[in-house]
Amino acid sequence: MTPDPKLPHKAPRTFAVKSFGCQMNVYDGDRMAELMAAQGLTQADPAEADLVVLNTCHIRERATEKVYSDIGRLRKHGNDPMIAVAGCVAQAEGAEIVRRAKVDVVVGPQAYHNLPELVAKAARGESALDTDMPVDMKFGHLPARRRVPPSAFLTVQEGCDKFCTYCVVPYTRGAEVSRGFTQIVDEAKSLVDAGAREITLLGQNVNAWTDDTRGLQHLVATLAEIPDLARIRYTTSHPNDMTQGLIDAHRDIDKLMPFLHLPVQAGSDRILKAMNRSHSRDSYLRILDRVRAARPDIALSGDFIVGFPGETEADFAETLSLVDAVGYAQAFSFKYSPRPGTPAATMGDQVPAEVMDERLQRLQAALNRDQAAFNAASVGRRCAVLIERKGKLPGQMLGKSPWLQSVHLVTDAAIGDLVTVDITQAGPNSVSGAEPVLTDVS
Repeated sequence: MTPDPKLPHKAPRTFAVKSFGCQMNVYDGDRMAELMAAQGLTQADPAEADLVVLNTCHIRERATEKVYSDIGRLRKHGNDPMIAVAGCVAQAEGAEIVRRAKVDVVVGPQAYHNLPELVAKAARGESALDTDMPVDMKFGHLPARRRVPPSAFLTVQEGCDKFCTYCVVPYTRGAEVSRGFTQIVDEAKSLVDAGAREITLLGQNVNAWTDDTRGLQHLVATLAEIPDLARIRYTTSHPNDMTQGLIDAHRDIDKLMPFLHLPVQAGSDRILKAMNRSHSRDSYLRILDRVRAARPDIALSGDFIVGFPGETEADFAETLSLVDAVGYAQAFSFKYSPRPGTPAATMGDQVPAEVMDERLQRLQAALNRDQAAFNAASVGRRCAVLIERKGKLPGQMLGKSPWLQSVHLVTDAAIGDLVTVDITQAGPNSVSGAEPVLTDVS
């Protein structure tokens, strides 16, 4: 199906990009903003912009519905902007978005380097849809990095070959593809030149990154040689790609932060098999044992899906017991959401919504308990905090600890500074600290 041609829009002079979902979408949104700025457009508030790009997520149903709600709000506002839908909803639904919501541009996550051309087509009243997944990756077509915040994202890998039965990523992002080593290193250097002190390497399965002979640990070791880069992180990882070399990197590379996000999704082997997760409860816990042996102070994070089709109370109890065994510093948990086209969407024995709600509340109570305990155990620690932005109180700044905790402190330090801080107080979601008082020993 080809979208109907539209009446010409005037060529936009201002733009806004609104991103939903994961950190990779944040990265993609920033790159689209840089593309439009390179065309001479000025960034503006979405309510006033001539062009609004909605960079979408298709992982959960509510995220998809939110996109259509936002389109409706933009249309009602009266500004009548040109609307571009980008990202995974664009890839999954394609021309259906044009039919349903009367948008002007549709571009998938592997084709957004063509956004300026598509906008120009829409301005002429021509069809502007591109959901191709070209072999030639988009990154070589993007402009040089501009000014960036102290903590910046860098996509190094896209797509997924795991085909978990609940997940749309293989269909919306394509097969696993790794960016070239030299291209990544060059972009990392440009990020540091543009102000980044910390870089988080991104991928749907970031630890599957390879240049055919070397794994992610080699890339991390090379980036650690960039003089003004102080910190390196990576997310999201898959247990099956957690090599001993990468585990050892947490021990051997000081710039690699002591934080690991390693989704498990469920604690029941029966449910893990139905999810096609290709790891077991025991293999997952053994990986964490090896990680903690290499880096005893590491903070662990995970993802959980509650109410996967066929999940019994006994299966859910195994998830709770795994949470108790691990003691996560942070975690994300969601109710199962059937996505069209995935095997799980047609499975029998779908769990009732009220059962999912009740189980999610119990799971989140356990996860919140463990996060609060991790934060409480941080009191008395001295660590480096990367200042990222101003706080709400006079003189207050916000930063991140090595363990990805939000840290509040009063300081004269500037955004981008690394400050030595004593953690003095802990809350459920953040900690507070103060710079050490230097004693005059003269």
